[in-house]
Amino acid sequence: MGRDLRRAPSLLRRGDCLLVIIDMQEKLFNVMEGKEALAANVERLAKFAGIAGLPVVVSEQQNLGPTIEPVAAALPAGAQTVEKIIFDCFGCAPFQEQLWEHDKSTLVLCGIESHICVAQTALSGLVGHQVHVIADAVASRAAANREVTLTRLANSGAVISSTEMFIYEVLREAGTDEFRQVLPLVK
Repeated sequence: MGRDLRRAPSLLRRGDCLLVIIDMQEKLFNVMEGKEALAANVERLAKFAGIAGLPVVVSEQQNLGPTIEPVAAALPAGAQTVEKIIFDCFGCAPFQEQLWEHDKSTLVLCGIESHICVAQTALSGLVGHQVHVIADAVASRAAANREVTLTRLANSGAVISSTEMFIYEVLREAGTDEFRQVLPLVK
């Protein structure tokens, strides 16, 4: 019989997580501050979700083009894309249907723009969910808007995290086959 190991209640539990990629679309992406790092981190999160078996929901704002190619190509099988016209993903019935279908208590958010769609989705998500915002995987046209957003969301109860912090927290241990698959994403 294995021992029951103590674990901090604030640590993520893999089975509770849903990755939400918000509006990583061509027309928005091209004007983002720090867009290269943003794309790399969202791509890493999408690839990690595939390795770790995490469900993914992708939102796309109408008329802003498709999700950028590196992110779209990294999405795991089964990732669902929902189209919206409302900034807050919770205002979109297909998004809420995906949440009900996946039935996860923790939303892990990344994408753009941090002070509009990400912020509104995070604030709505805090009603009934734990929300983790991946700070190095969100952006706005102006860096100041991103910084204000992260402060506001933290003060509202969201957990502000980073790509690698999230990945290692879900992995929980080194030396496994899964860990070896993830290493290229973090090295």
